[in-house]
Amino acid sequence: MSEFDEDSKRDVRTEFRELINMAPAELRRWLETETSRSVGMTAKGEKVTSPADGEAVGHAMGERILELKGLRQAELGEDEYRAMRKVIGYIRRHLAQRPGGDVRDSRWRHSLMNWGHDPLQD
Repeated sequence: MSEFDEDSKRDVRTEFRELINMAPAELRRWLETETSRSVGMTAKGEKVTSPADGEAVGHAMGERILELKGLRQAELGEDEYRAMRKVIGYIRRHLAQRPGGDVRDSRWRHSLMNWGHDPLQD
């Protein structure tokens, strides 16, 4: 049995489209930067401060987001809906933790950008 009925699938797709505010080409360019590879946490919970520290969970998810954006609705399965729901949860939680001051060059913004959301585009 599916954990997603048709209504919840529609809701996930809608919210995913709304929160991912970076175009695929823009996200691809961002993910190729050293800054993108120098922020976040590894799967083991270690802070990433340079590409040598290993790939951050968010950087890997940025690659997954590009895959998801390239799929047609009929190609979305349970794994894809779970991944989209994870992205939605991350972006919502981190937007709620917005730091004060100028966030243009902050780790907070860069981390969100790895997940396909640029808060300066809001």
